[in-house]
Amino acid sequence: MTTSAPAVDKGKLDEIIQSYDGEKSYLIAMLQKVQEIYKYLPEEAMTYIGSKVEGLSPATVFGVATFYAQFSLEPKGKYEIKVCDGTACHVRGSMPVLEAVKKKIQLKDGKMTTENGMFSLETVSCLGACSLAPAMVINGKIYPKMTADAAEIVIDTLLKENV
Repeated sequence: MTTSAPAVDKGKLDEIIQSYDGEKSYLIAMLQKVQEIYKYLPEEAMTYIGSKVEGLSPATVFGVATFYAQFSLEPKGKYEIKVCDGTACHVRGSMPVLEAVKKKIQLKDGKMTTENGMFSLETVSCLGACSLAPAMVINGKIYPKMTADAAEIVIDTLLKENV
């Protein structure tokens, strides 16, 4: 069962636009705020911003959103898991950690978010925590020196919190 995306609050979008004085040069910051609220960039929000901010178009907003890896066009899960696959993490075993997490959360091939909307999983090029390799981050909290077994324990803990 997939969770449905929340409706876009145009009043909230107007507040975001106004907080940046409607300046198109703040588009990335606006999109970051929208993603902070919805955990992704809803198409409706991007179209709205593109039509409301002078000098922008929906196509420009989509172009920026798809250019930068920080933005997601798909809803993310309650728990956003990032497994580092930078050089230090890779050499120290990040791939077995990634595979253990995929298996534990039952993530289907080609998908980034579980069907129930609980978990999103992605690999990142670097978390800037090389001395803690292999590292994993869940909702901003870093988990250092991970192993496949340790990753499974972390996921089990999160699952127990949501029973």
